[in-house]
Amino acid sequence: MNLLQLRQQFEANKRIYESAKLVFHGAEEFDVYNPSIPFEWNGKRYIYGRLERRDEWARSWVRLFEQSGPDDWTAVPDTMIYQLEDPYISIIHKQLVLGGTHVRYKQGQLDSFYGYFYKGRDIHDLFYFTTGPDNMKDIRLVELQDGRIGVFSRPRGEGIRKEFGSESLVGFTIINSLDDLSSEVIGNAPNIQGLFHEDEWGGCNQAYLLESGKIGVIGHICYAEKGISTYMNMAFVLDPQTNQFSELRIIGTRPCYPEGPAKKPHLTDCAFTAGIEMRPDGKVNLYSGIGDCEVARIVIDYPFEKEGAMVTL
Repeated sequence: MNLLQLRQQFEANKRIYESAKLVFHGAEEFDVYNPSIPFEWNGKRYIYGRLERRDEWARSWVRLFEQSGPDDWTAVPDTMIYQLEDPYISIIHKQLVLGGTHVRYKQGQLDSFYGYFYKGRDIHDLFYFTTGPDNMKDIRLVELQDGRIGVFSRPRGEGIRKEFGSESLVGFTIINSLDDLSSEVIGNAPNIQGLFHEDEWGGCNQAYLLESGKIGVIGHICYAEKGISTYMNMAFVLDPQTNQFSELRIIGTRPCYPEGPAKKPHLTDCAFTAGIEMRPDGKVNLYSGIGDCEVARIVIDYPFEKEGAMVTL
């Protein structure tokens, strides 16, 4: 079954219980999109958002917002602002780890991009500690049962297409501590075989340790058709012992979210995944950037039921 057929099957059987946009205060001149997942730190609830003006591209900042209502978030004053795109967070060994994509220019032209990583226990004073490989986005971390750290990579490029047919791959490796995280380690992560088919691409957006010891991955899976780049929310389960995946499925598409604008015409079908959070009713909020200019959430069934609950270490 190709990705278009998989999408059609999902659309015919989807169960979306609620759909809402997030509202951001304190950044009115900017679009806020492609956020981290919401998270709690020292008794407060936060989210990192990517800020960019509608008429600009690859000129983004990331800043912190605190929850001020059910779907309302307010910019935290006097806190660090990062020149990054598409923020993401993990809690590793009781520290907050913030990552995002930094874009490098030379003489006004896009030269490269790579992941920057910050860590710390003071959310207002995080320390930079490493950089990912050139031309790689969507590097994600998850703490495992034995205290080691799972690392997801996402190599992409013409060389990948020629060798594998797909536009990108997802790799996975395990390190002992954050001190071991480096561009070399990330770049050498063994590939997870068979995730994407010809001309498809995608990546891990958030990873969760499950009661079974396996990893629940919430990510994006994509294809292009007739000038439209389609980004969809997806989930799969990874066995960290074998590097084998299972239960790959679509869990959200752009029509599942409220209607809204797109930054560019080819992004009208774009839902760039952030991740999920558990709800008291046993379902999950699935957060996503939409159209590269807004953030929204939908309520869906928990996608990893067979592997048990998500584990907080």
